[in-house]
Amino acid sequence: MAINLQKGQTIDLRKNDRGESFDLSQVTIGLGWDVKQKETGFFGKIFGGSSEEEYDLDVIAFLLDSNGKVANLGRDLFFPNGNKVGLHAGDVIFFNSMTYPSGSGTSNMLFPEGTSKYSTQQKINQLLNNGELIVHTGDNLTGEGDGDDEQIIIKLDSLPAKIDKIIFLVCIYQGINKNQQFGKVENAFIRACDKNNKEIAKYTLSNSPELENKHSLVFGETYRHNDGWKFRAIGEPHYTDNFVEILKKYIY
Repeated sequence: MAINLQKGQTIDLRKNDRGESFDLSQVTIGLGWDVKQKETGFFGKIFGGSSEEEYDLDVIAFLLDSNGKVANLGRDLFFPNGNKVGLHAGDVIFFNSMTYPSGSGTSNMLFPEGTSKYSTQQKINQLLNNGELIVHTGDNLTGEGDGDDEQIIIKLDSLPAKIDKIIFLVCIYQGINKNQQFGKVENAFIRACDKNNKEIAKYTLSNSPELENKHSLVFGETYRHNDGWKFRAIGEPHYTDNFVEILKKYIY
């Protein structure tokens, strides 16, 4: 049975206090959330009662060195239409740089809209078999459905020594402009599963006043400890809806 973490709690990922051991050759960090139902007025109560507003939450990971910094900010990627995205193929894993170490492809290139679950899983397996050590599984635009809404798969035991810590955060896309914030998100969680899909630990955020009017959230981090890895539940909210603002804290 997985350990349910409290804010600030730290555990060993390889072996817990109950004597259970876990295979860290491939770890899945899953994140999920729901949006609180909102009342839709008199007619809404007659025909359905409430509706769920669609939130687009993005999962990001910062790969930090022993100094607690992102050493490689990648490069600019230019599209045929002239658009440009930064931080490509570096130590930031997000929707425009979804793999490590190659950083190959954007979300549209890796998992085109409408790709079936089976085809997506086949592509993920191919990427991992071809040498990618980290794969972001794609952007869930609404958070609908049970289980994880987004995942980042990591071959923890194979990561180069220069990666000392990984921070996981979630930002609400255009949250400020849309007046969408974590005070309206419920059942938000981060969990870690080993290669055999055994759930190691889970951290669930309860409704808290500190989440009101916050548009980004640092969920947790995994970091090296002796010859293994530990995981810490953080739950640190931020006002910004742009992860680059949070990234500034971690660059040289």
